[in-house]
Amino acid sequence: MEFSIKQGSSEKLKSGCVVVGVFEGGKLSAAAQAIDKAAKHALSDLIAQGDMSGKTASTLLLHKLPGVAAERVLLVGLGKADELNNKTSLDIIDATFKALNATPAKDAALYITDEGVGKDAVWVLKQAALSAAEHAFRADGLKSKPAEPATLKHITFATLDKPAAALKNVLEQTAAVTRGMALTKTLANLPGNICTPTYLAAQALALGKAHKNIKTTVLEEKDMQKLGMGSFLSVTRGSEQPAKLITLEYNGADKKQKPVVLVGKGITFDTGGISLKPGADMDEMKYDMCGAASVLGTMQAIAEMGLKLNVVGVIPTCENMPSGKATKPGDIVTSMSGQTIEILNTDAEGRLILCDALTYSSKFNPDTVIDIATLTGACVIALGHVASGLFSNEDKLAQELIAAGEQTHDRVWQMPLWEDYQPLLDSNFADMANIGGRAGGTITAACFLARFTKDYRWAHLDIAGTAWKSGKDKGATGRPVPLLTQYLINRANK
Repeated sequence: MEFSIKQGSSEKLKSGCVVVGVFEGGKLSAAAQAIDKAAKHALSDLIAQGDMSGKTASTLLLHKLPGVAAERVLLVGLGKADELNNKTSLDIIDATFKALNATPAKDAALYITDEGVGKDAVWVLKQAALSAAEHAFRADGLKSKPAEPATLKHITFATLDKPAAALKNVLEQTAAVTRGMALTKTLANLPGNICTPTYLAAQALALGKAHKNIKTTVLEEKDMQKLGMGSFLSVTRGSEQPAKLITLEYNGADKKQKPVVLVGKGITFDTGGISLKPGADMDEMKYDMCGAASVLGTMQAIAEMGLKLNVVGVIPTCENMPSGKATKPGDIVTSMSGQTIEILNTDAEGRLILCDALTYSSKFNPDTVIDIATLTGACVIALGHVASGLFSNEDKLAQELIAAGEQTHDRVWQMPLWEDYQPLLDSNFADMANIGGRAGGTITAACFLARFTKDYRWAHLDIAGTAWKSGKDKGATGRPVPLLTQYLINRANK
């Protein structure tokens, strides 16, 4: 999908389809008024006849209107101007691209950034570009007969007045984000027999070759043994696939600048190990590497942007499988930090690979560390599929992430990280247990990670409820790539 911004009159702009808005009650937007005048009040006549009410997210497609250069005109209902909010704006944008993709139009011009569709032009433009890319994305590459690619290839964000200079930069950045999300979704949707730790490592190396400002390093199990990563290695013991520790170093600023480190959980398939999961929906455990995929997508996006910031991606990746060699409940392992862990449940494995990766992250002398993980089912129960769970040992960092989430509509909700929860992880035999019981499962998982992040400011994103969709719409969402990239853009702009 390609994007551009152009100033021009709606009736004169040549395109496969021009999109203009109609408010509830039949009031035409400025761009629609220009088309109505050129077409000798054809739009007004249709509204008078009841063909278009302007109800939120309603659409009406018209062909070859006289006096209009575009092949088609798509009318989109904007609802009541004083009742527009984020949700209605997103509904309008989604309806627009559903209608556009049902036509054979190869390109479209959208007059929506100055039509009152949402907070402001920047916000609307971002959401429209993300929606366009989402509707164009295909996940059927492994079918013997994949569906035809989307016909719609180019979106022009058209304005009647001269567009703000900032919009072009925002659009270029958002286009990079859509490509980063596409990478994330493509990797996450792959089955576990293809997307192994070795495959992920190969993708990371390819990313390094494609972008000269990314240096990729892959550590093998023997390297991790030398580093003392007993916690990480305990998870991979039952698998035939070798574990990998991947690092991607993006240098976009002065070498003296401390980097932001993104740590992504990369369990390429999670059976639960000896604490075996139920069979129903276990296929979705190929998505347990969405944290890793989102780090790769984010690194690609910021490299394309040329963001003036230093960022390091750290990806611990392995499988969690049952076998005669697999770690057993009750086993005690020693983490890279030297702290010992009693593994009461082998299905709480994400924190076991993350804790060693978080300790390893200290070597980069980070300013900030953010880990991203499909960590707990409890987070899905707490927040559903709308917001990702957020924990942090610094409120300022939490607020920065919350703000970035609002800017992109890739939202998070902060949850407590109080010391009161830490005793739930007490063990009679080791420094800590890897689970704290059913109560507050998302919180105790974060409290576990907090024990390995005391040397730097840190945030944890639990994306178990937001990284993928189930049911008939099954597939990766690409979240939280928009959130992470916006956070990094905001930092670079400072």
